[in-house]
Amino acid sequence: MQTAAAALFKDWSGYLKPEDISQLESAFHFSEQAHEGQFRQSGEPYVSHPLAVANILAQWHLDTQALTAALLHDVMEDTSVTKTEISKSFGKPVADLVDGVSKLDKIEFETHEEAQAENFRKMLLAMARDVRVILIKLADRLHNMRTLDAFEPEKRRRIARETLDIYAPIANRLGLNSIYHELEDLSLIHLYPDRHRVLAKAVKAARGNRREVVGKVLDTIKRKLKGAGVEAQVHGREKHLYSIYRKMREKHLSFAQVEDVFAFRVVVRDVPACYVALGTLHSLYKPIPGRFEDYIAIPKANGYQSLHTTLFGPFGTPIEVQIRTEEMHKIAEAGVASHWLYKSSDTTLSELQKKTHQWLQSLLEMQSQSGDSVEFLEHLKVDLFPDEVYVFTPKGRILALPRGATAVDFAYAVHTDIGNRCVAVKINQELMPLRSELRNGDRVEIITAAHAKPNPLWLNFVASGKARSRIRHFLKTMHFEESVQLGERLLNQSLTALGSALAEIKEAHWDKFTRDAGVRSRQEILADIGLGKRLAAVVARRLLPAGEPGPSEVTAPGSVIIRGSEGMAVQFARCCQPIPGDPIIGIISKGQGMVIHTHDCPVVVKARHDPDRILDVAWDPETKKLFEVSIKTVVANQRGVLAKVAAEIAGAGSNIQNVAMDREDGGDYTDMFFTLQVSNRLHLAQIMRGLRRIPEVIRLTRVKG
Repeated sequence: MQTAAAALFKDWSGYLKPEDISQLESAFHFSEQAHEGQFRQSGEPYVSHPLAVANILAQWHLDTQALTAALLHDVMEDTSVTKTEISKSFGKPVADLVDGVSKLDKIEFETHEEAQAENFRKMLLAMARDVRVILIKLADRLHNMRTLDAFEPEKRRRIARETLDIYAPIANRLGLNSIYHELEDLSLIHLYPDRHRVLAKAVKAARGNRREVVGKVLDTIKRKLKGAGVEAQVHGREKHLYSIYRKMREKHLSFAQVEDVFAFRVVVRDVPACYVALGTLHSLYKPIPGRFEDYIAIPKANGYQSLHTTLFGPFGTPIEVQIRTEEMHKIAEAGVASHWLYKSSDTTLSELQKKTHQWLQSLLEMQSQSGDSVEFLEHLKVDLFPDEVYVFTPKGRILALPRGATAVDFAYAVHTDIGNRCVAVKINQELMPLRSELRNGDRVEIITAAHAKPNPLWLNFVASGKARSRIRHFLKTMHFEESVQLGERLLNQSLTALGSALAEIKEAHWDKFTRDAGVRSRQEILADIGLGKRLAAVVARRLLPAGEPGPSEVTAPGSVIIRGSEGMAVQFARCCQPIPGDPIIGIISKGQGMVIHTHDCPVVVKARHDPDRILDVAWDPETKKLFEVSIKTVVANQRGVLAKVAAEIAGAGSNIQNVAMDREDGGDYTDMFFTLQVSNRLHLAQIMRGLRRIPEVIRLTRVKG
């Protein structure tokens, strides 16, 4: 290994100083000694792996600290070396990088979903602190994928799957195009070896069959551009195998039907030359409508810039062409690593760094608002979606959103407060539903209201990780606050029954109880009571000092008053649909809070074996909320009967939430099921009296369950 290392150090000396090379030699010897006696699955000395990882990073001209960390990246994980030792020998920044990469591998992916998700969460935190951490990790993953043959098939498939799901998309999001495509192609080899073999053979055959066509197109393009005075480098290239495979799978095509297996890249001097070259090529071969993308005017989120066009080539063969400048080509291949590879004052690089930083910060915010690692991983996977749609704000600012994004995604992309308060949207000056899917070039204007709040149903159609995490965060916060209010009422009720009151509990007693319970604040205790995780009666007794009211002095607790405006902390059971006027009972359901049922509901009968969960509740006489209730009407099959029933319901001041009908073929009667909004039992009785006056209504009942 010494000879191989010396040869690599000599190569790296082209951009590193002698003292840097000296540090890397020390790091290599340190790593070699630490890994002494360890071998890879292939039988090679283990130190060959960190050396290969460092060499991948050296191709991007990464700095000495990163290369040193790459040479040492497994010593903390696989040997007895500590972070302190690395810090003493090579400095704190190197030790932090090694520590960041080491943390990523502490949990094996073959464990349950939660462990896998927590691993990715750690990766994000390390990546957001220093982007070099993820560059080292990607280089590590790339070398492991290149040498995966030594493992068992099952492990190869597992590693290839997680590479395809997470690491390749991260490489794409950071603009590391060459790594992205290689990781995808290597994953295809190990996930679907037979498909890869057949596809590779087909591409090789097509290469021979189309060589003449490709050569002819290449020469024609070069001559045409030269004639137009455009200096350009023109290259023909094959599409990556995984790109072909994905196209075949998504569009259900055979290989013979995939016509654009070959593509051409035109690299010119500057941006104006890109558009001149585009016009020249469009005059040479006719462009295919709808197959043009201008990523120069509107760059991709990872900084990628190019003009993409597809042309009708000779013999009707579609030709895909990318046109870009030399600077754009560098960024397209190296992405965020171009910061090290090309020391340039060009604004494109600083803009790319800014975009990368913003993305990492948005992921940090997302993970801080996610309830757990699995939820965060779901948001991360959504955010790594490669396809994007570009839309405009009313002031002309361009926003990139995931394909399938809606007006709600747009609102949250502008600002969290705009998303939380949005009530309507204008797309291209027309009022549209909030769930409307956005298309490239749409001009979007969000209409907000001061007291609006997110609707849980939005989670069914939003497409961006940011929108999903912000909606969930708002709902959780709102749920927490409402649970605190309910918990306070329940605790006060229990204290009253013990001859005390919430206002009389001293701070010292609260402090002792929160300390003993292992929580940070009394709000958490109250929220737990509201959510049914703690019993109010037990908390009340523990808050009272010894010697205060005993069992003989306990009074019967009063009823909890239900107003209907408690929010998510109090839920009304779907099984019996209680409305004001119904005799009701409250059941504390762990994690849900209080669920209100009618006295005669079968669920209440089952719950009576656990009296601590049952609460006395009563309706507030001044309840102004509308409640859902279901009714069934049996009507004679006559023209206009539905209109008559609906008009009567509306005339009685009720909204119809839902209607369904069930009719037997050839029968004289139809069952109609309505879900209505009513104020109370009197309101429902008024509606039902009106319906009974309709001659076609044969039978009318309230439905429960």
